[in-house]
Amino acid sequence: MKKLGIYIALLCLSYSALAQDLNARVKVISGKIKTSNTHIFQSLETAMKDFLNGRKWSADNILAGERIDCNFVLNLTNWDGSSTFSGELQVQSSRPVYNATYTSPLLNINDKDFDFIYAEGQTIDYSDQNYQSNLSSVMAFYAYIIVGMDYDTFSKLGGTPYFLAAQTVVVNAQSSSYKGWKAFDNNINRYWLAENLNNKAYLPLRSFMYDYHRNGLDQMADNSSKGRKAIIDLLPVLSQVDRQRTGSMFPVIFFTAKSDELVSIFSKADSREKADAINTLTQLDPANGNKYQTIKSN
Repeated sequence: MKKLGIYIALLCLSYSALAQDLNARVKVISGKIKTSNTHIFQSLETAMKDFLNGRKWSADNILAGERIDCNFVLNLTNWDGSSTFSGELQVQSSRPVYNATYTSPLLNINDKDFDFIYAEGQTIDYSDQNYQSNLSSVMAFYAYIIVGMDYDTFSKLGGTPYFLAAQTVVVNAQSSSYKGWKAFDNNINRYWLAENLNNKAYLPLRSFMYDYHRNGLDQMADNSSKGRKAIIDLLPVLSQVDRQRTGSMFPVIFFTAKSDELVSIFSKADSREKADAINTLTQLDPANGNKYQTIKSN
């Protein structure tokens, strides 16, 4: 009987490990809030981490070593001393590059419209069927975005089910009064990110994400020149994306995450490839034009 109990316990632990899709690191920063009660911030941090890492976000059994690395940094700006919080949420994710120690950034976004209610010791509840709280909805939204972006880089348009799930979170949150869920809040918010990722107009960028990682980055450990050539040949695909559309957020998110990586890739290219990369990237992403000019001298 004792051996049976141990077996059942190990089986449950194994199932629990398979159920976790994210390797989320969570940090709650409360330096702007003056209080002697810091326990609630630690409680919030633990609850967020347990919520993100303890739930099943994908349809596949993901092994421990395959969990998706991501960071959630919550910088609190206001607390009423009870249960109402305001802050900014920085969300980052990355995926490993084949046969290398390097991890490639996929998402780097700062969500400035994050107000929520949380009581110390509270378990964070969530349902895909309806809106329950802003805290759980925001975290579920980004969990689905993170999984979707990861899947898009390993199979062409493989993230579609998870982007649809993120859009469902947005639809359910339309009944809430919190910012970030509606089209008219601003052009850079959760509504527009989900809209872009499910909009056919941005399929070229999603396809680019697959080819860039699988046919470019993942080849560079074995043949850096071949991988780099594949990436520079892909860059014109980005010109198909209309960046002037209302709420055009996905291209901004892409270059925010990838600009430093692109500089690093092409800094090792020959002079002709450097010139081509600088010209193309500066046209596509003028906001980071000065950054791309450094490719020339590196």
